[in-house]
Amino acid sequence: MIFIQEVQRPDLIDFGRELDGDEDVHCLEGDPRTEVAKEEMGFRNGDYLIPKRRYSAFFGTDFEILLRGLKVDTLILCGGLTDMCVHYTFVDGHQSDYFCRVVEDCVGGSSVEAHEAALRAMEYLQTGAVQTRSAVISAMIEQKLNA
Repeated sequence: MIFIQEVQRPDLIDFGRELDGDEDVHCLEGDPRTEVAKEEMGFRNGDYLIPKRRYSAFFGTDFEILLRGLKVDTLILCGGLTDMCVHYTFVDGHQSDYFCRVVEDCVGGSSVEAHEAALRAMEYLQTGAVQTRSAVISAMIEQKLNA
């Protein structure tokens, strides 16, 4: 499993334009609230953690190098925010020719309206992109049985 962590330097140098909108300072290195809740998230030995400084997990990280090395062709996205980090990562994954799926009951947006709009936008890019947790788990079990 690959975990993505937004993390910013405490001197705020890497926020760029991110603070121009409604967002405030967040995800600072060294702040205990920024740490990945590894135990709660089921982080295991052999899992990967990719730090990022922008909304997309692809932008300025080694995420795509890892995906290529693992021979990944499908991304299953969970987390927050649906309308920001999840959406931007989805779009960049789509632009990089990955099949992208977002688990609608495992993401949350900055508002209900923004969440729903982001899900519609992702579904527009790839029909069948928006899936439920139970559908994704069933598909994974079926794939494992057929392997």
